[in-house]
Amino acid sequence: MPPNILYIHSHDTGRYIQPYGHAIPTPNLQWLADQGIMFRNAFCAAPSCSGSRAALLTGEYCHTNGMMGLAHRGFTLNDYDHQLVRVLKANGYHSELIGEQHISADPSVLGYDVVHEIPDTRVHSVGPSAIDALRSGIREPFFMSVGFFETHRSFFAPSSVRDRVYSLPPPFLPDTPEIREDVAAYKASARSLDHGVGAVLNALQETRLDERTLVIFTTDHGLAFPTAKASLLDRGIGVSLIIRGPGFTGGRALDELVSHLDIFPTVCEVAGVETPPWALGRSLAPLIAGEEELGVRSAIFSELTYHAAYEPQRAIRTERYKYIRRFDDYPYPVLANCDDSPSKHAYLARGWGTRPVARESLHDLFFNPGEGRNYVDNEDYAGVLAELRERLLEWMVSTDDPLLRGPIAPPTGARINSQSQRSADDPTQLIEGVGASSTG
Repeated sequence: MPPNILYIHSHDTGRYIQPYGHAIPTPNLQWLADQGIMFRNAFCAAPSCSGSRAALLTGEYCHTNGMMGLAHRGFTLNDYDHQLVRVLKANGYHSELIGEQHISADPSVLGYDVVHEIPDTRVHSVGPSAIDALRSGIREPFFMSVGFFETHRSFFAPSSVRDRVYSLPPPFLPDTPEIREDVAAYKASARSLDHGVGAVLNALQETRLDERTLVIFTTDHGLAFPTAKASLLDRGIGVSLIIRGPGFTGGRALDELVSHLDIFPTVCEVAGVETPPWALGRSLAPLIAGEEELGVRSAIFSELTYHAAYEPQRAIRTERYKYIRRFDDYPYPVLANCDDSPSKHAYLARGWGTRPVARESLHDLFFNPGEGRNYVDNEDYAGVLAELRERLLEWMVSTDDPLLRGPIAPPTGARINSQSQRSADDPTQLIEGVGASSTG
């Protein structure tokens, strides 16, 4: 019998957890990494909630699968039959959805055999529901999606005085009192996430389902702090990815470039299912087996079109370099695409909202891993810049990116913020059709 698939996912966690070396107590995730395979250089296909999840679950880039914005704001997949769950169901898998999914406003269209009705998608609701499902004699083989709201804002209050005083922000954030306290609140949310993951893993072990289950833990994108989430910098597109199960054991950490798109063909290979032609990733199984010529990527691609507001960008990242291109002329950060927070307020108080944003940026990730220096105008990098420009364009052409034909309009029924608005909570524009709109 093919293995079960347990897909556990969080919100806005990036790689800011204990297995990646950070002072964030997440012992259950560390335990999972100690037993499985941790990917140190895994990246999402879009640093936006719905886009990232949709790319992972369809194996397609957002501009191909249609999810170029947020599902709860009116964006949808072009074809819900392209989801991994539908492919597995067609090959004998039972499927259950518990908690967060974020690729449809109506979860009933996703095609799961069972959609668990729970009050919310936080750990206190999702964890018990997943445990009950695993203990109830669930039909095998199964695909179970367990989605936690944590570590999305709003965070919990910091859980200790020590955290409020001593929490060191990630390297890309300034070390100031208000940001330290904000990071301490994130740590409290991360602890809750870890408790939920641990409870589910314990139930899996108690039922001995762990012996025949591939566990995939990941998150959608980077932290909900300024310049991370909704950014194509590494702190926006870098994600945690830990896989444990048949063929994925040994407590290893791998440095090769990996895309979320690679999960779809990996699951298909492990499950003995033919990968459909639309899935653009590559299975990670050869990489784990040491067949590097089959498993190593030379680059990953990521994109943003809409989050709360329009901010069209595309990026290519190689082992050493990153090239990002913006496709409109708005000169400043699109503030509505940054979640409101004490950290955001600190940035705005110091003039972040009027700091110009580069149309193109080139980063040398070895000598400037924080991506704070733009090498676009440095003649020493002219050859690298020309190569990455060409490769990005080739990718956009080969995947028929509509951005090549001009600005991308939101779909009818979508709600969007304007680029000049300060917050996603500001009044939105409802797209009612050509020439008609309203606010609310």
